[in-house]
Amino acid sequence: MAVSNGDAGGADVARRYYADVVRPLLDRHQPGLPHAAGRLGTGSDVLGLDDAMSRDHDWGLRLTLLVDDSEVPVVDALLERELPATVEGLPVRFATTGDPRLRHRVEVTTVEAFVRSRLGVDASAPLTVEQWLAVTGQGVLEVTGGRVFEDTVFEDTDGRLSAVRNRLAWYPHDLWLHLVAVDWARAGEELPFVGRTGARGDELGSRLVAARVAGVLVHLGFLLERRWPPYAKWRGVAGVGLPQAGPALRHLTNALGAHSWQEREDGLCVAADLLHDVQRRAGLPTDPGRPAVEPFYDRPFRGIGQHVEEALLAAVRDPQVRGLPRGVGSVEQWSDNVRVLTSPALRHLPRGE
Repeated sequence: MAVSNGDAGGADVARRYYADVVRPLLDRHQPGLPHAAGRLGTGSDVLGLDDAMSRDHDWGLRLTLLVDDSEVPVVDALLERELPATVEGLPVRFATTGDPRLRHRVEVTTVEAFVRSRLGVDASAPLTVEQWLAVTGQGVLEVTGGRVFEDTVFEDTDGRLSAVRNRLAWYPHDLWLHLVAVDWARAGEELPFVGRTGARGDELGSRLVAARVAGVLVHLGFLLERRWPPYAKWRGVAGVGLPQAGPALRHLTNALGAHSWQEREDGLCVAADLLHDVQRRAGLPTDPGRPAVEPFYDRPFRGIGQHVEEALLAAVRDPQVRGLPRGVGSVEQWSDNVRVLTSPALRHLPRGE
C-alpha cells in the first residue's frame, strides 16, 4: 500500500510509511528486531491537529522508532543507507526547525532516552511528587498522545513503551486534588480585578486580567477531565472539545470579546460556576449547595469562594502532597515562559538539578 500525500493527516502518512517502507526494511535486514514505532514527539500531527498550513515546515515522513540501545546506530545507519529519496512525492530527507541537516526523519532511539527527552525524567518507574510537578501536559502528550503502530520492545518489562504510557495516564489522586485547588486559587487571585480595573476606566488592564483568568480556567477544564493540556497554540480548540468542560469554556469566548467589564466578568463567572459543576460530577470534593463564584467582600465585584480550594485540600491524605505550598502547583501553573515549558532541562532547574 503506497503512502498517499493527498489530504491525509501526518499520523496516517507516518502509519503508511512505517507499514510500507520502514517495517519491510527492518524485516529484511533485521528480522525479529524488538521495537516500538509510532508518530510521537513534537508536531501538530501527533495530536491529529495538523492542516494544510502545517505542511510548510517539519511535516512529512516522520516516525519514532524505539529499539535497544545497542541497535540504535545500526538501525539509523540502515535507514540512512536503504531509504529511498521520496515516497509518493514526499521527501524522505529534509531539514527541520531544530536540525538544518538533510537526513531521514525516523527518530531512532531507546524508550528511556525518548521519554527523558520529552519529560526530563525517567518514567520507567513511578514518578515522585517533584517529578510530576516538573512535567507539562504537552511533554506528556509527546509521549502518550501520538499513535503507536508497533510495540514489542522489552515486552515483559516496565521499559516497554505501552507500560510507560500507562504510567503517565494521569497524576496520582491526591496530587490531582492539589493541582485542581491551585487553579481555583489562581483564578480567585485575579477574577475581582477584572471589575476593579474596568471600574477605573482601565480597559486594557481589565482585558489583560480577563485573559489571564480565562487561561487558568481552560487549564482547570483539562484537569477536571483528567486530560493533559497541550501547547498553548492548541489549548483553545482542544479545550472547547472536552466532553464535560467544553460547554463551560465556550463562555470564555464571550468574556474575552466583551466590550464592558461587566460582560467580561459575567462570562468568566458563568464559566467558573459551570466548571464547579463539572468538578462535582467528577466526584471531586465540593461544598454542597454553594456555587464557586461569590461576592468579593463588600465591593461590587465577584471572586472565587475560598470554600472551593478548602474542600479540595481537606481531602488530600498524602503527607508529601499536604506539605506542598498552597497555590503554586506544577511548572505550567507557576510559569508561562515558553522556553521553560518546552525545555525539560530548564523545567528541572528549580529543583536544584
